[in-house]
Amino acid sequence: MRNNSEIWFSDQQTDSVSLNIRVTNQLYHGISEFQEIDVFQSESFGKFLVLDGEVLFSESDEFIYNEMVAHVPMAVHPHVKKVLIIGGGDGGVATEFTSYPEIEQIDVVEPDEQMVEVCREFFPESTKGFDDERVQISYQDGLRFVRGRENEYDIIINDATDPFGHSEGLFTKEFYGSCYRALKSDGIMVYQHGSPFFDEEESVFRSMHRKVFKTFPISRVYQAHVPTCSSGYWTFGFASKKYHPITDFDEARWNERNIKTEYYTTSLHRAAFMLPRYVVDILHEEEY
Repeated sequence: MRNNSEIWFSDQQTDSVSLNIRVTNQLYHGISEFQEIDVFQSESFGKFLVLDGEVLFSESDEFIYNEMVAHVPMAVHPHVKKVLIIGGGDGGVATEFTSYPEIEQIDVVEPDEQMVEVCREFFPESTKGFDDERVQISYQDGLRFVRGRENEYDIIINDATDPFGHSEGLFTKEFYGSCYRALKSDGIMVYQHGSPFFDEEESVFRSMHRKVFKTFPISRVYQAHVPTCSSGYWTFGFASKKYHPITDFDEARWNERNIKTEYYTTSLHRAAFMLPRYVVDILHEEEY
């Protein structure tokens, strides 16, 4: 039972499932041009950011997502100089990429300037990468930014939230085609692929893989356990023009860097691509 003094935040993940988090304080509430933004303090997850009523990340588990998005392609691509992050207004992915001295430029394209400012205030560890001189933030639509660019980036990260609302255009066939053209001849795109566990989300999962599989010669999916994500099971897409995430994976080269991580390891890298049977079956059905 909950006593009357308790305050709970409920993230409605499906019509019949919600993630309930007991909060000790609401630190921020605001409405930007694009979305409703809230920051809460909790005992179990620390501070967490909510966009339009859904948890985006928390202090306790954001490292999982950020490390798996950044280090997986960096352990595969042999010579990364220029990175594009579409979305990423919380700064976590950009901060991970600043661990690599060979990267010369990190472009972050985030339409919502208010979200960036909120994250700078309440999540300074996540956004510290924004202070790196190699990081440039552009406040504009991601599809508009990438459209028309050719042979420019080694890695593109689609760090958009969901295929709805203002970020809907970042999950279309046009967007994936634009990313393909914006990548160099050996470029890699990594994108959040959602969770196929709940029936309500499976169709979006299928659609993303189908579009990317038809656009890139190499298209694989990998996984991680992120407690605040839907069902706690999250996947990522690895789309590449040349490099395979396992056969071109250079374990020794990455370990020599001595980058401090809390989740990613080179052993985990290989294991992350070993998917459950039901996920493999879903992916294969969309490939034929």
